Amino acid sequence: MNGGLLVAGTTSDAGKSVVTAGICRWLVRQGVKVAPFKAQNMSLNSFVTREGAEIGRAQAMQAQACRIEPTALMNPVLLKPGGEQSSQVVLLGKPVGEMSARGYHGGRQQRLLGTVLDCLAELRGQYDAVICEGAGSPAEINLRRTDIVNMGIARGARLPVLVVGDIDRGGVFASFFGTLALLSPADQELVAGFLVNKFRGDVSLLEPGLDMLKGLTGRPSYGVLPFRHGLGIDEEDGLRVSLRGAVRESAVAPPLGADVLRVAVCAIPLMSNFTDVDALAAEPGVVVRFVDRPEELADADLVVVPGTRGTVRALRWLRERGLADALARRAAEHRPVLGVCGGFQILGEHIEDDVESRAGAVPGLGLLPVRVRFAREKTLTRPTGRALGEPVEGYEIHHGVAEVTGGEAFLDGCRVGQTWGTHWHGSLESDGFRRAFLREVAAAAGRRFVPAPDTSFAALREEQLDRLGDLIEQHADTDALWRLIESGAPQGLPFIPPGAPA
Repeated sequence: MNGGLLVAGTTSDAGKSVVTAGICRWLVRQGVKVAPFKAQNMSLNSFVTREGAEIGRAQAMQAQACRIEPTALMNPVLLKPGGEQSSQVVLLGKPVGEMSARGYHGGRQQRLLGTVLDCLAELRGQYDAVICEGAGSPAEINLRRTDIVNMGIARGARLPVLVVGDIDRGGVFASFFGTLALLSPADQELVAGFLVNKFRGDVSLLEPGLDMLKGLTGRPSYGVLPFRHGLGIDEEDGLRVSLRGAVRESAVAPPLGADVLRVAVCAIPLMSNFTDVDALAAEPGVVVRFVDRPEELADADLVVVPGTRGTVRALRWLRERGLADALARRAAEHRPVLGVCGGFQILGEHIEDDVESRAGAVPGLGLLPVRVRFAREKTLTRPTGRALGEPVEGYEIHHGVAEVTGGEAFLDGCRVGQTWGTHWHGSLESDGFRRAFLREVAAAAGRRFVPAPDTSFAALREEQLDRLGDLIEQHADTDALWRLIESGAPQGLPFIPPGAPA
């Protein structure tokens, strides 16, 4: 078997990442050697592979669904927004510069098509099947000429395309039909059919519409996936929850002790790797919320200042909102504050940034004895160590180089009283360390909170991936899906006018 598939979507957030992960987990349970692929990803949530390459977290999660180690081949182009008009371009895991959207789509993107096709070909030579994820919608006709992630990669590698639509948003039939009808004849030849995502209710009521869609397009539906709570995976394009909403939709387990522990995460601009707090939200009795007002820190037992692609911009935002003063009051009162990566840098005394913001010398909040200088070379590592008497693993993604001049050692950073700072993302996924840290937070906050002794974040992630595989196995036409992956798009699929404009 040397199969492949591109999972496209009618919109951003239609469920492409979830469906791709689910197909990967279903295939690997069938004994298929499978890998994920996304030619180009725009995300502030990234991960560091064993070889020190930076890729989107969604592809790292999909690699876990395949039960393999992630590599740079799985996400050759990563765009990390630095504002409304520009992004850092990460090529094969390493940053190669900043570029405006106009400059990127004006020529650089199309020149990368050969690179991404080479990466895909290399993966296909190593695995039985490669399940590719598109981006946004394949019917973005203004971008089709330079596209390397949707129909551009499908055409270049002759991949069959499955279009996913989120019925929970409404208008899914029009979205399916319109997506197909705005593609050129050559692109339409590869679109094999549709998959409905997030359906609530009786599927029999949907079937007449699916039959009509097949009559209109000549293409079948490959399944109807029901809506399921708590299936959120590592997000790509932004924060998909309300700022005042819980991190996950799954029911919060009751606390083991008498009290819950409340965690407030400052929703700073260009927030990156906010998935760091997922491990906290997985603990029974821990309630994690995103906040953007100083009064929302008042009843929090722990405040987290997360990573950001714009440290100086986030620092200014905290000051403008009054959150900086609220953080300073917390530190003075010995109430727990944790800064991660950019958040750690913000808590320091001084920032020298001629790279990211080019703002030069900027005073930090002065809550930790740390001075930060931004280097042009990005730190991309997978450190291991010990803290609070427990083993810890993490990963680092930052330009800022921290000089720690005091305090008590904490991972690569420090702590002063109940103010903690580190560059390590993912440290809270280490179960023993997370429990020890939460015990310290509970004691400082005066809460009768007891961490669960048996919560395994890795096991919870595996359970989540298995649930995605179950969705595909139980609600998709897996026989038809197998044929599609193995043999490609059926021949003779009809053209649906008007097609893409010339």
